[in-house]
Amino acid sequence: MNIIPDTPIWSLVLRRDKPNREVQNLFVRLIEEGRVVLPGVVKQELLSGVRNQTQFDNLIEQLAHFPLILATDTDHVLAAKIFNKCQKSGVQGSHIDFLILAIAINNSASILTTDKDFQHYQKHVQFELQMVGP
Repeated sequence: MNIIPDTPIWSLVLRRDKPNREVQNLFVRLIEEGRVVLPGVVKQELLSGVRNQTQFDNLIEQLAHFPLILATDTDHVLAAKIFNKCQKSGVQGSHIDFLILAIAINNSASILTTDKDFQHYQKHVQFELQMVGP
């Protein structure tokens, strides 16, 4: 099964000052297994706010090695349905989280994250989730 690392995972792995070794080792293993895929919306989040052009260019180069999954109309519709279902149950979340979730469901992929919000979504939507500590 493919794995969609959520934005916090990429951030933990790509940090140059203090990368999280446990998460980094897991990430490397998943890459070696050919299971890591990158939604376009996560790529956008990772590139947003990078102030230094050289760092921006280096990050683009690093991310280019991963298969990119672009959101489809079906993904956007499912994300809205999940948002509505969760909101009706009192569970709040970001539109990006719900889009990542829809992309994972529609592509039979698992989500790898440190974001505990996904545990709340899982109470209302069935999907594969792998949590790791920060």
